[in-house]
Amino acid sequence: MKLRSKFLLSLVLVIATMTGGTLLTVRQSMQAQVQQQVGEDARNSILTFQVMEQQRRLVLGRKAELLATLAYMRNGDPTVIREVSQNPWQSEECDLFALVDSKGKITALQSRISDFPADVSGEGIKDLVGGAGSRDWWVNGKQIYQVGVKRFFKDPPINSMPMGAVVVGREIDPARAKDLGRILASEVVFEAGEDLRVSSLSAVGEQQIAAQLKTGDKPEEARLGEKHFYTSSLDLLPGAQPNLSLIVLKSDEEALASLGRLNHTLVGLGLIVVLAGVMLVYVISDTFTKPLGSLVDGVRALEEGDFRYPLTAAGGDEVARVTRAFESMRDTLERNQEQREQLEEQLRQAQKMDALGRLAGGVAHDFNNLLTVIKGNSDLALERLKSTDAVRGNCEQIRRVADRAALLTRQLLAFSRRQMLQPKILDLNELIVEMGRLLQRLLREDIEYKVQLGKPLGRVQADPGQMEQVLLNLIVNASDAMPKGGTLTIETENVCVDARYAQSRAPLAPGDYVMLAVSDTGFGMDANIKARIFEPFFTTKEPGKGTGLGLATVYGVVKQSSGYILVDSAPGAGARFEIYLPQVADKVETVPAEERAAKVRGGRETVLLVEDEADVRTLTCEFLNAAGYQVLTAVDGEDGLDIGHKFADSIDVLVTDVVMPRMRGPELAKRLKRRLPDLKVVYMSGYTEEFSEGQSLLEGASFLQKPFSRDALLRQIHDTLKGKPAEQVERPTFSLRMN
Repeated sequence: MKLRSKFLLSLVLVIATMTGGTLLTVRQSMQAQVQQQVGEDARNSILTFQVMEQQRRLVLGRKAELLATLAYMRNGDPTVIREVSQNPWQSEECDLFALVDSKGKITALQSRISDFPADVSGEGIKDLVGGAGSRDWWVNGKQIYQVGVKRFFKDPPINSMPMGAVVVGREIDPARAKDLGRILASEVVFEAGEDLRVSSLSAVGEQQIAAQLKTGDKPEEARLGEKHFYTSSLDLLPGAQPNLSLIVLKSDEEALASLGRLNHTLVGLGLIVVLAGVMLVYVISDTFTKPLGSLVDGVRALEEGDFRYPLTAAGGDEVARVTRAFESMRDTLERNQEQREQLEEQLRQAQKMDALGRLAGGVAHDFNNLLTVIKGNSDLALERLKSTDAVRGNCEQIRRVADRAALLTRQLLAFSRRQMLQPKILDLNELIVEMGRLLQRLLREDIEYKVQLGKPLGRVQADPGQMEQVLLNLIVNASDAMPKGGTLTIETENVCVDARYAQSRAPLAPGDYVMLAVSDTGFGMDANIKARIFEPFFTTKEPGKGTGLGLATVYGVVKQSSGYILVDSAPGAGARFEIYLPQVADKVETVPAEERAAKVRGGRETVLLVEDEADVRTLTCEFLNAAGYQVLTAVDGEDGLDIGHKFADSIDVLVTDVVMPRMRGPELAKRLKRRLPDLKVVYMSGYTEEFSEGQSLLEGASFLQKPFSRDALLRQIHDTLKGKPAEQVERPTFSLRMN
């Protein structure tokens, strides 16, 4: 269930519960008020009856006084009673007339009841006259009368001798009880002792109420059949035996019927309130939960990878703040997603470049052995041929092609970071200024050349020759990218890379760098081309116009120099290559001028040559023998160690390959030096990764990189025997067609 539905249902339940509770409370309160009002009406009926009783008492009193006057005037003549009872004007609503003499004897009695019990009435009237003025009610058997008693005297007020008394009574029969009940809007019961005498009830009702009166208690509530009554009573003859009481029974039927109608009204009102509340709650929930629903839809869209789902965060309430926080989080997740994809792409690119580097290094290693044999034999053939020989041109072509192949393998080794570097402390500004004229000659006249050098510039540690190669390759690449002319800019500056800057330019690590940038205004590159520009043999030029190794060489040199290279380019916006090299605190080294003889002379020392490649071993042995050296050859490290022990006293220099079966060259040199501490060592190898011991291996030794020429071999051995610093590699001749 959606949150909006839960919210709406919760509010509806709350409204329904509160409305129902309120209506139930109102109903209970109204019912209590109705019950209280009915009970109060029952008590008010007693008061109404008392008022009517008082009025009736006055009427009966006046009739009794009139009758007493007539009896006095007639000296107690009994005919007065008969005349008065037969006069309808004087006997109105009077059912009993009695004349009593001074002794209490009834002298005249008139009653409308045919079966009036005279024996009972004699004693009763006598008691009634005896208490004249104190009793207004008289019970004669089953009859109940409201009476008025008046005595008359002889010659009042002078003579107060009583002459007799008159009694006027009004019977309360069932008809008058019913009339009284209608007036009081209640049921009335006249009780004498524990017996019901007269009531306005039906026969069944009289039986039921009589049964309840037999208990002797007057209940405050009574139930007769299906009807419920509230009762109130009044003692009409307090202290008399039997006592006469009036019981008023007030039914709550009409009140409950009215309450039922009120309940229906309340239920209808409650339904209206609930429906109105539902509509109001819907409007409120739509107003307040719509932004929340939009936020939920945004979360679902984010789960599906949609970072652009539109969200609105108007106002400053909690939902708006959460929405803005979610937008910020979503933007952060999007940036993290993009960075992760970039890092994954960079990782894949790095893995691909590493795989290509390993492949290129392995190919270059094997190819270098072949080129060593080709170059060496072509040099030997050229020395033995005359200038007029017909095949001399063929041999020279073989040597030139071998030199070009050697340059390609050197570039492959540079890309795979397996070439032998001679790092020095450099000032890139000086390097750029020294190469300025050469670089400008490489550019066409329609290309504007700009240099923006940062001063003072920090120092870096790199191979000067390789950095010149990097600059040359970048300049040629930029020139080719601007066939219709443009602007080429070289910049340098010190850059302090913090964590935030490094994060935006991964995989650049934080630190202090010297930045070298080469920018052009050429046609630029799209993402697919930019992802492959450092791959060996990848080029966008026409066939035959580039080898695709220029930028690969730049990449390898920068990485081998512990630097980073970044590319920023877009179609039509040119390209910018940024190289970051770590700063060092050392001073710039001066490179002494080399002094070399035009022709290196040989010697007569003994050389131990250890090489597992038979062709390379044969050619190298021939070079050394031709130069006058005594040569001992071995096919691997174990063989070289045996020969070294046999001829230890005569060996002057060890020339060995690095990677060989059974025993590597460094291990062989280490064991021989234990017996011959002054032994000179020259290592031969195709690439530096073969040196598992690192650069420390070259301390006290020299390095000759394959393929090598005869002159390079003889010069390296000559310098090693003389104790001169090892040149290690030949400086390559720059080629303008390396890209």
